[in-house]
Amino acid sequence: MNTIQRIALLLTIIGAINWGLIGLFQFDLVAALFGGGEQSGAFARIIYTLVGISGLITISLYFSHAAEHHEARTADSTE
Repeated sequence: MNTIQRIALLLTIIGAINWGLIGLFQFDLVAALFGGGEQSGAFARIIYTLVGISGLITISLYFSHAAEHHEARTADSTE
């Protein structure tokens, strides 16, 4: 896993935690920290955008892991 993928995974986890806080407590941590409590804050919007892009990047991690797992199972079954 390269550095960009690690950063993307970290941002995706932060986004998931933020959505969990929104769902459970109606508290938007990103907006509270970076946007003054509003989702329309400029810096908060940048964070939301980075989290969204990170989610797209981490999709590739899912499929690369699935491909590695499939290759390992195929190699084990041919031996």
